[in-house]
Amino acid sequence: MTGNGMRSDTLHGGKMAEAVKLYTELGYPALQKGGQDKKLIGYFQADTGTINQLIHLWKFDDDADRRAHWAAVYSNKDFIEGFAAKFRPLLASQEVKLLTAAPCGPHP
Repeated sequence: MTGNGMRSDTLHGGKMAEAVKLYTELGYPALQKGGQDKKLIGYFQADTGTINQLIHLWKFDDDADRRAHWAAVYSNKDFIEGFAAKFRPLLASQEVKLLTAAPCGPHP
């Protein structure tokens, strides 16, 4: 069963530009270098509702694929030590939702 993950990073007020810069210069390049970008559907910024959010959408083959992916991300030193250590202080909170595809409609 294919599944998707949605992570919402809520940033402290006024920190979005810094967060996007870190992802652009360090975070995403580290994921690309480690090969973990292949599961990423995309990054999105909240424009209404809860603002100051950076949303990540990920696609996984199944739960084992999801767990293997995150294990690889957490063992990626460029991502954890180079990016995440700088990104964490910008965070107010994080939320993760696991989503399964509905039987109708398109599936990214």
